[in-house]
Amino acid sequence: MELLWEIAGWAGAAAILSAYLAVSMNWIQAGRAFQTANLLGACAFIVNGALHEAWPSVATNVAWFFISGVALLRLRSPRSLAAAPLVEELPVQAPRRPGSTGGLGVVVDVSAGLEQGGATDRVAITTR
Repeated sequence: MELLWEIAGWAGAAAILSAYLAVSMNWIQAGRAFQTANLLGACAFIVNGALHEAWPSVATNVAWFFISGVALLRLRSPRSLAAAPLVEELPVQAPRRPGSTGGLGVVVDVSAGLEQGGATDRVAITTR
């Protein structure tokens, strides 16, 4: 029976490393196949680690299992993707002609609003 758990541990290592290699080489996307391989590999590592009383490895792979499980659940539900957008849409400003300030106000002549006795509340502002 111990041989079965050793085989399970090596199969788990092969599953996780193969999935990582496939995603890293762009052979597959990080989708269902990747998360399933991670989930099954983590299960095999949990069993093998518990058999060898390697508790840090067991704890790490329990976390790995839950991360993969949540990812698979999120991939299964199209509503969750709509509820949590991956990219925030930001408004984009069209490019301006070279040398312009992009439509910002530029103070061209401050002295135009000054009177001889002191400053007034008027300043000439133009855009270029």
